[in-house]
Amino acid sequence: MQPYTPDALPLVNLDYRLLLPLVGQANAALARYDGLLQGIPNPAVMLSPLTTQEAVLSSKIEGTQATVDEVLEQEAGLLKEGEKYKDIQEISNYRQALYSAREYLKDYPIRLGFVRELHRVLMSSVRGQDKTPGEFRLDQNWIGKHGCTMEEASFVPPNPVQLPDFLQAWERYLDSNDVDFLLQTAVVHAQFELLHPFKDGNGRIGRILIPLFLYQKRACPSPCFICRSTWRTTARRITFT
Repeated sequence: MQPYTPDALPLVNLDYRLLLPLVGQANAALARYDGLLQGIPNPAVMLSPLTTQEAVLSSKIEGTQATVDEVLEQEAGLLKEGEKYKDIQEISNYRQALYSAREYLKDYPIRLGFVRELHRVLMSSVRGQDKTPGEFRLDQNWIGKHGCTMEEASFVPPNPVQLPDFLQAWERYLDSNDVDFLLQTAVVHAQFELLHPFKDGNGRIGRILIPLFLYQKRACPSPCFICRSTWRTTARRITFT
């Protein structure tokens, strides 16, 4: 199987009409979320546990088994070792990256250097820490069953020689304004996952970029607690259209 060559951004062959029903639902949900936060005197009180839940759900996709209760127990000093502790560390890293990113995005836009720093934080002292945290890959990777060869892979991302050019094009797209900011968010996510620029942790980075991009676009009052079902479906349709 040959390495994938992604379409240029913005996408010109995508039929946005197929996605408009999903966009309408997502916009309505986002407006309700914004209105809810505007009506709360101190929204940080509500967002703190929701941020933890967001970190748990994202990390669970990667195979972690820790729950929100176990994260709170760890913070209280009740869990200090074992596989469960390692799972909780991944969740803590995700949450720390989200908090740090929120402060950064108050003054600066998302850049490739910022994405590398997010990756370094997420991969610190957890599974994958030996796979060059904070650095884009210099080798060819592929996705498939454990132990499969490149020829047996279900997907082969772009080769590392071309990867910097594709990443720079992706970065430029972040600064543009596409047809709809939610559709653009889905494209940003889908294109990042197709590029698969890190040796490990691409899924976690791709997911955390979704609320961060919406926050950068000032479409979301806080970069957490985004409805996953809608954007994941939209991004999947864009990826395989």
